[in-house]
Amino acid sequence: MLLKLKQKVVEYGEKIVKEGLVVATWGNLSAREENEDLFVITPSGMNYADLEPEDIVAVDLDGKPVASGRKPSVETPVHAAIYRARPDVKAVIHTHSINASACAASRTEIPCIMEDMSSMVGGPVKVAKYAPTGTRELAENVLEALEDRNAVILANHGVVTVGRCLEEAFKLSLVVEKTAEIFIKSKMLGQVYSLDLSEVCHLKDFYIRCYGQANRE
Repeated sequence: MLLKLKQKVVEYGEKIVKEGLVVATWGNLSAREENEDLFVITPSGMNYADLEPEDIVAVDLDGKPVASGRKPSVETPVHAAIYRARPDVKAVIHTHSINASACAASRTEIPCIMEDMSSMVGGPVKVAKYAPTGTRELAENVLEALEDRNAVILANHGVVTVGRCLEEAFKLSLVVEKTAEIFIKSKMLGQVYSLDLSEVCHLKDFYIRCYGQANRE
């Protein structure tokens, strides 16, 4: 099962590069199986185009590798903290997309201005307080800002999205980037209108119960 999961991580690593969500070796992805106490994550500092399934690192929920091999991503503590706190999460993707990163640089949350983002995230994309890459403090800040939603901005850094599978986390990375671009452009036009809490709750519930097909990877 781990081999199949590692193959999926390689596949979606290629997708985030193709969609312009990251450049070079930046960003990271991870995934775990249902009820497993470990997850697999991209290695540190390797180009996505060069990755093979054997390069993907298996680690426990404390972020420690379970076998010899590649060094895991420096952001492993963030992934591990999310998996420990959120049993519903089966995939985590960290990207540096341009418009969402502009929000990260300005430390501006992305409000619920579009239905698709609102339904998938379950609320605004809030900004986690700044902490250096790879630190326990950053992991704690991410959890504090993420709460029960499915995306979070890392101040002066990038974005983390989570999902019930890699496909969902990847789609959410695209949706957050699109919404960030719309948000920036709509502010230039004048007033930006956000959906209210009851509308967001309805959209989130509809997405979970009714949207898409029953089977997920």
